[in-house]
Amino acid sequence: TGIVKPPVVFFPDNQPNNIYVYIKTPEGTDQKVTDSITTIVENRVNNFLGKNNPAVESVISNVALGAGDEESFERTEASNKGKVSINFVEHKFRQNISTNAYLNAIRKAVKGIAGAEISVEKNRMGPPTGKPVNIEVSGENLPDLVDDANKFKSYIDSIQIPGIEELKSNFAENTPELLIDIDRERANREGITTGQIGMEVRTAVFGKEVSKYKEDEDEYSIQLRYSDAQRKNINALMNLRITYRDMNTGKLRSIPLSTVAKVQYSNTYGGITRKNMKRVITLSSAVVPGYNANEIVAKINKVAASFPKHYGIEIKLTGEQEEQADTQNFLGFSMMVAIGLIFFILISQFNSLSKTTIILSEVIFSIIGVLLGIIIFGMSISIIMTGLGIVALGGIVVRNGILIVEFTDVLRSRGVHTREAIVRAGLTRITPVVLTATATMLGLVPLAIGMNINFKTIFTELNPHIYFGGDNVMFWGPLSWTIIFGLSFATFLTLIFVPAMYLLSHEMKIKLSRWKSNRKARKALAITVR
Repeated sequence: TGIVKPPVVFFPDNQPNNIYVYIKTPEGTDQKVTDSITTIVENRVNNFLGKNNPAVESVISNVALGAGDEESFERTEASNKGKVSINFVEHKFRQNISTNAYLNAIRKAVKGIAGAEISVEKNRMGPPTGKPVNIEVSGENLPDLVDDANKFKSYIDSIQIPGIEELKSNFAENTPELLIDIDRERANREGITTGQIGMEVRTAVFGKEVSKYKEDEDEYSIQLRYSDAQRKNINALMNLRITYRDMNTGKLRSIPLSTVAKVQYSNTYGGITRKNMKRVITLSSAVVPGYNANEIVAKINKVAASFPKHYGIEIKLTGEQEEQADTQNFLGFSMMVAIGLIFFILISQFNSLSKTTIILSEVIFSIIGVLLGIIIFGMSISIIMTGLGIVALGGIVVRNGILIVEFTDVLRSRGVHTREAIVRAGLTRITPVVLTATATMLGLVPLAIGMNINFKTIFTELNPHIYFGGDNVMFWGPLSWTIIFGLSFATFLTLIFVPAMYLLSHEMKIKLSRWKSNRKARKALAITVR
């Protein structure tokens, strides 16, 4: 396995049922501009898919609302975001069309649109785990953090690691900002405070609750603010009349905002994200179909270790990689617990450490079978499904060993010689061992190959509508093949190695017993001579 190095994935790769094209324009972009770019993307997608495509169920576009990442569950309105969703028909109606091919083609079709960041992703199996490539650059000093994050992104782009679609940063660096700079000295002479000015501007833009409207049991707030045309017009805002009572003279006065303030246009950060009390900038990317995320992450880790950065800045790969590491630890712990429980049950029944070890050795045999099967058939190792299959095998394969060891003990208790008892136990138990293993493996074959039968139409139409493949086989197939490979290999070795190890254990016990007897005899002889 170390020589061949089969690809390792977190969840099995799936044929997408949905493809999402995400459009992101600069912060503060008007919704109409985002909508126009989304329309261009939608037209390109429709031109590529063609009319009445049998594999496509619908194409839906969202702007601002519902345009966030599907995995992030983001539901806030953002005027600078758009999304085009391509929804495919069920697998059985696709006529063996690969939707992964659509994914690559759509990526090429929507490239080259100025003024927008566009990414194409598919729905992924399993729970949300973050992006396959997710780099967190963290630190306390914000200028150094921004500088290192931009440099690292540029460096990764320059070395062109195969498989990375496009690294994107979640940090909005140049968000336009409108500053109302108050002349405090002039405002003080006019007898007005900065707080009063701020509240008047806020009321004009965001509104202020002035009353409530009640209808039956329902109550609605009445908000007073400028009309849409006025509050989005900077000249109208600067001519805002501020009415107040001058505390110096007690008179009621009204002055325009432009008397005590002026407008400045600038840029600022769109937002700062913190994680564990540290500022974080996240660089993320999807993986191009056909490439392995773990191999890409290993290359980035190697680069990140030697990348020069400011003091206090840390570069770490998270997202799916963190979930994968946690899952590996959990499955490893689960395997140890399962083997431990089996060990204590066996040792309490057989009252023998050697027999328990012989039976548990089948777990190792089954793992060898799993790895050999994956290598021979060119499959990938799924952390989740292959790991679950190996844990399940731990409880399945020991049964065959128990049959042979237990029956050998029964024959020996009847006075049969050990070697003959082993041979007779193997001959007698070969039928149940092979039959039970074969039945288990054959029962998993439909799940492994994705055989689908419609039991309803068998009786209503006398047609089972049998077809192979689908979404379930991509998820449960690796689990089924893991059990099939491991059980077939372990069953074969059970009939050879378990009897052989039983005999070796018996002969070693005899030799150890003779050695102890001879040692006692030599000690007794030495005492007698003295």
